[in-house]
Amino acid sequence: MLQGKRGLILGVANKRSLGWSIAKVCVGDGAEIALTCQSERFEPAVRKLAATLPEGGDVPILRVDVTDEPQIEQAATALAERWDRLDFIVHSIAWANPDELKGRFRDTTRNGFNIALDISAYSVIPIARAFQPLMTAGGSIIALSYLGGERVVPNYNVMGVAKAALDSALRYLAYDLGPEGIRVNSVAPGPVRTVSASSVGDFAMMLDHVKSVAPLRRNVTGDEVGNVVAFLASDLASGVTGTHIPVDCGFTVLGLTTGIRDAEPDA
Repeated sequence: MLQGKRGLILGVANKRSLGWSIAKVCVGDGAEIALTCQSERFEPAVRKLAATLPEGGDVPILRVDVTDEPQIEQAATALAERWDRLDFIVHSIAWANPDELKGRFRDTTRNGFNIALDISAYSVIPIARAFQPLMTAGGSIIALSYLGGERVVPNYNVMGVAKAALDSALRYLAYDLGPEGIRVNSVAPGPVRTVSASSVGDFAMMLDHVKSVAPLRRNVTGDEVGNVVAFLASDLASGVTGTHIPVDCGFTVLGLTTGIRDAEPDA
């Protein structure tokens, strides 16, 4: 499905990252990929993972701290020196101070709010701006969102606000980049057991709840998320842009009381 495509995947930190699941699926579907790492500290782990792919040591690894716009631009220049074309970008980056993901939303700090919005939402804009010149034949940008940007998810707190901002930014980018043939979409996975997700308070309870009430009666896997991302990156989705696709075993279709046994009527 992705034979001959070249893609940049941002957000791989370890083998449990959704970005890594997506990378493996895209390579399995024929893509050539480049990966990013946030800093020198994370680079050995990302290189170790990349070495397990068929391309092995030939996978470009770019240092990209998304809060540093000159570094983003330098990464785009470095990739342009290696590749003459980029077909898709996967934005799998989100972060908030773990203290902001527990307790009351009203206790969100100004600094915590700014950090979450900067890394998790704003960052897709300079990424698109820097790498768009490499997308000479059009292409696809896919970002990972979450239901918490549309509805209240307890303890998700400021990350829900960040995901709402991300979703809105992607719609505006879809309009802005459409004339260049660049499609912009988001995928909203259900809860997946990753290192970052474990920072959300009561995350294990969230997994159990989704598994018990979702129409498919299970949690989604990283590979299933990767399959939908690969579809959006492929020419099969050539007419799809500005769209938000849940990949959560059907959890988003549920009403408030779905899965809760009705109380016995009064005598």
